[in-house]
Amino acid sequence: MPSKAKRIDRAVAKLPSIPKELVSHFLTGPMTGEAINAAGTAFKKALIEAALNAELSHHLGYDPGEEQPAGTTNHRNGVTAKTVLTGDGRLPIATPRDREGSFEPVLIPKHARRFTGFDDKVIALYARGLTVREIQGFLLETYGTEVSADFISTVTDGIQAEVTAWQNRPLEAIYPVVFFDALRVKMRADGVVRNKAVYLALGIRRDGTREILGIWIETTEGAKFWLKVFNELRNRGTADILIAVTDGLNGMEQALAAAFPKTTLQTCIVHLIRNSLDYASWKDRKALAAALRPIYAAPTAEAAEAALDAFEAGEWGRKFPTVVSAWRRAWERVIPFFAFPPAVRRVIYTTNAIESVNAGVRKIIKTRGHFPTDEAAIKLIWLALRNITAGWVSAAHDWKEAMNQFAILYEDRFTRDV
Repeated sequence: MPSKAKRIDRAVAKLPSIPKELVSHFLTGPMTGEAINAAGTAFKKALIEAALNAELSHHLGYDPGEEQPAGTTNHRNGVTAKTVLTGDGRLPIATPRDREGSFEPVLIPKHARRFTGFDDKVIALYARGLTVREIQGFLLETYGTEVSADFISTVTDGIQAEVTAWQNRPLEAIYPVVFFDALRVKMRADGVVRNKAVYLALGIRRDGTREILGIWIETTEGAKFWLKVFNELRNRGTADILIAVTDGLNGMEQALAAAFPKTTLQTCIVHLIRNSLDYASWKDRKALAAALRPIYAAPTAEAAEAALDAFEAGEWGRKFPTVVSAWRRAWERVIPFFAFPPAVRRVIYTTNAIESVNAGVRKIIKTRGHFPTDEAAIKLIWLALRNITAGWVSAAHDWKEAMNQFAILYEDRFTRDV
């Protein structure tokens, strides 16, 4: 089978050539501004169509004019006229088709109406967790284009200004609920690879929509670190947080009391349940979860404490005293939950919202052995978050009912304009 470079050459050979009059202008000059623009457009059109045809050859497994491999039924099926927006304006191109309709071009995907060039392709690949070497291999295999590691680094470094601007953007004055959670990444420092925590904050605005407030990296958490985070949020415009939901992050209580003294700190109930189930074998987990339900489903704090006492005295409490101890240690940060009506409970019940974000980020970074710097980690995580949060346009589930409850419970803290 011909090499990828030969496929590119053959694809280019089959494209309409650059108009001879333009070539003549290049050779004899001088060229008008219109002629220069026309030449640039013609070159761009030829290169895009060559790359798309090369992609189709790669998809089909053979080049134009070659004999179709045995056992394959798919083949070329003409072209589709398409107009795309480029940095230089509208550009008509001919997109190749295959008979089965299974060809999905990468350079300009189906239904896409904008061509942004290789820089954005490199950013998109980097945002999906590909390493520099993997991006080089993809571009060479798909387009027959060799790019240097320095080029890829330059392109990805070019987004640092965007990351910095995002990290320092103004925030909402009031967030009814903010979820805090952490994930671990490997970082190289002083020739040693060690774990560091990446902390994310997800805020729910008063209209129920969500946003990631920031990304912070720290080797060890504590009150000093969290005070820095909270002061940063205040400096960026956040005057009040009604409820902060977390999973027992060290030092948060003291820092929150200093920066946002009116904020209610709530332990994540689902985290507490999951930690409890870790003490049980797989065969016992379902029954243990059912036995714990009367505690967190209780209508009041008093009823919840009575349910915990009953659990401790019962079969499962005797079998798993460590579970009882875990709940009693966290009890002061569990009971605020019971002061809220069901509509608000459903919102603060769990940090699943941010856990799903963390899961998406982990999928991106799991292929990386480690990051060379904190900035490199934040850059990739920001790109991953940009993809994950692109569809965040609607309010949280059941938010309307919760919003009315917040307005009554917190009065002007929820409704005022700061």
